[in-house]
Amino acid sequence: MKYRYVKVLSKINVGTVVKPHIAFNDTEHAKLSHFLTDPFSKWILTPSCYKKDLGEKQILFNGFMELCYLHSNYFTPDPSVLDYLGVQKDEKYIILRFVSWYASHDIGHGGLSLEIKNKAVKELSKHAKVFISSEGELPDDLKQYQIKIPPEKMHDALAFSTLFIGEGATMASECAALGTPAIYVNSLTAGTLEEQERYGLIYSFRNSDGVLEKAIELLTTPNIKQKWKERCQRMLSDKIDVTAFMVWFVENYPDSVKIMKDNPDYQLRFKSADYAAT
Repeated sequence: MKYRYVKVLSKINVGTVVKPHIAFNDTEHAKLSHFLTDPFSKWILTPSCYKKDLGEKQILFNGFMELCYLHSNYFTPDPSVLDYLGVQKDEKYIILRFVSWYASHDIGHGGLSLEIKNKAVKELSKHAKVFISSEGELPDDLKQYQIKIPPEKMHDALAFSTLFIGEGATMASECAALGTPAIYVNSLTAGTLEEQERYGLIYSFRNSDGVLEKAIELLTTPNIKQKWKERCQRMLSDKIDVTAFMVWFVENYPDSVKIMKDNPDYQLRFKSADYAAT
């Protein structure tokens, strides 16, 4: 691999005008992505909670990538998703998310066992309606729970959900941005999730142990959505509007690099006090 990599680089015409590349990354363990993009990126922007030091190329911003599209300035949950789901306005429902484990950064890791998946559906159905979102083919006995909504409605479904349990980091982080209680089950972790857990928005488990007990505890907690809304608002009040920051950074490049290097607190002018968690 290293030989081929060097061989390809050696064929690049040194007289070619190279356009600067700005990368955004929040996945520390995505080794293949880092290998393919970091050498060619002029700057790499990461959340301030990012756990890896990428050197002089790295610029930190106080936010999460999920806020690019779930900040209340850009996203308002559509309650019509409840009609797609066939649930009433105040009816409890849970979304389970299973990943395929085929992604390059997932290989060799794991989350919920098949036994726990079946047990969870059976037990959680006693407390709320259960929907499953799965990357892979579901076993026959779980297919009846597969969520059937247009893909673009998924964030609406997460926003109104009583609880999320999943193996996917992105959906767990999206729930934190939406004020939905989330249980993340995966042997992998990330700086974003660890920070959201400190705000009390996510519970992380490295395996299936204790997941079902925590889920039932959350489902039986009175006014849980209101409590998470308050936690979400506290978290978001500390963060910047990431989209506004990105636009400024690109439109003012390369001056924006010098500004951020000299005064990282410049980004605080993109801090919003009027977040509204759903």
